[in-house]
Order: sequence, then structure tokens, then C-alpha cells
Amino acid sequence: MFKKLFGIAPKLESDGSYSPSKLALKVGTVDVSDFEDVAYTKYRGARKKILVIFTERKNLKMKNGKMFSTGNHPIEALLPMLHLKNAGFDFEIVTPTGNPVVFEMWAYPKEDIHVNAIYKAHQSEFDNPKSLADFVNNSLGDVAQYAAVFVPGGHGAMIGIPEDENVNKALRWGYDNGLFTISLCHGPGAFLSTTLNGQDFLYDGYKMAVFPDSVDKQTPMVGYLPGPMPGPVSEKLKSLGAIIVNKKSDKTVVRDRFLITGASPLASNELGKLAAKVLLAELT
Repeated sequence: MFKKLFGIAPKLESDGSYSPSKLALKVGTVDVSDFEDVAYTKYRGARKKILVIFTERKNLKMKNGKMFSTGNHPIEALLPMLHLKNAGFDFEIVTPTGNPVVFEMWAYPKEDIHVNAIYKAHQSEFDNPKSLADFVNNSLGDVAQYAAVFVPGGHGAMIGIPEDENVNKALRWGYDNGLFTISLCHGPGAFLSTTLNGQDFLYDGYKMAVFPDSVDKQTPMVGYLPGPMPGPVSEKLKSLGAIIVNKKSDKTVVRDRFLITGASPLASNELGKLAAKVLLAELT
């Protein structure tokens, strides 16, 4: 009752999961993003495709057993895609099995004309994505068409993605063939997949920006999460050899060789700009 009175109780959804509280939504979401409509000289080469690995799963089980209603954060996915699209790149949208992409629609910036435009332009692909499993089995030989692999953020990136062997194969395919890997916030949790079956961590010694575990520990207090996270993300990556460059959930972005990462939803615009400029410079 106390939490409901002060607007810090997570909202119970019809499927038994919890979305963020009124207070968390007020301080943690926006109606209009900070997207900058940069005028890029469009890429005209052959490597125009970017493989985007979305989650198809909604509910993340917290340490206390409660389910967090999550998915891909719309700003973290769509702002980088806006910059890359404006720079002349196309997208191959996949989920692990080909089921529809799940977004955290409670975080959707409803009044943002740019976000609305790209969402509507690709809505049919979000509703009917390709299967990552099929991509790994049938399309890895088409590497000459691809520029990058992008794993958007959102807590949904922690549901099954770090344990998916096909995510591991896609990341290693990109790494081995000189494709860029782009991710932000909780998306770098996907990098944990590269340790499956006793393999060495692919990004040992790489600088990266990742959502801090210390912030995830604080957010249940305002009802953003319905309980403690099931496990660490940034500290796990650090223990494997990643060099985490941020301590806050801020606008930090960093490039290290072919890896481009961002710290949080606040970094979405900066990540998109950096990725677009780097790809244009390196591929032109």
C-alpha cells in the first residue's frame, strides 16, 4: 500500500509480469528522444546489410521469482537504426526462432516523429522477422553483403540470448570476417554467448560500455524492476577480461577495433552517430 501510494509499486500486467512503476516511468522514459537528424553522405558500396539480433521474449525472471515485463528497449534499438539507415545501410532483422520482436512498449517515445517513422517502416519485419537459426545455417556464406552485427539493448537481451549458440556463431562470424559489432546497455550480455562450450571469451581485452550492475541494484527501490536481477552483466563481462569504461548509466560510447558499444538508453543517439560515422569511414 505504501508503494502504491507513492507511485513506486511496479505495475502488475495481465500475464502476471510487472512493468515499471509510475515514478520509474516518469523519471526513466521520454515522449521524445534526443535523436539528431544528421545529414550523412550515404554509403553506396556492396556491404549494406546490418544483421540486427532482437529478442523475441518478454518476461525476465528476477531473483525473487517475479517476472519483469521487458524486451528490446525501443530507443536503444531505433535510434541507432535511424542513424545507420540515414547513412545508407539496410537491416536483416532476426530473432532466435523467427518469432515476433518484443519491444518494451512502456518505454516507447510516442510523440517522436523520427522513431515513429522508422518503427512503421520496419513494422512488418518486426512482426515477421527472420530466424537467426536459419541465418546461421544458410546465410553465413553471404558475408560480402554485411557491414555489422547489431544487438540492441533492453533487459530482454538477457533472456536466452547469452545462452544461445547461434548468437555465439553470429558474433564469431562477424568477428572473423571483419564486420563491426554494435551494442549498448544490456545488449553486450549477448557477448557472454561466446564462452559457450568452453570457448575463450571473444572480447578479452576490449574496451566496452555496458549498463552498470550497480544501477540495476538500485532500480527496484523506485519500482523500475520488480526485484533484483538474476545475475550480473557488466561485472561478468569484466571478469572475463572486458575493460568496462563507464561507471554510470550515461551517454558514454566507445569504439575498440571492430567493437562499438554504449552505456545506456541515454547513449542511443551517440552510439548511432558513432556507428554511422565509423562504418562510413571504414567501408568507403
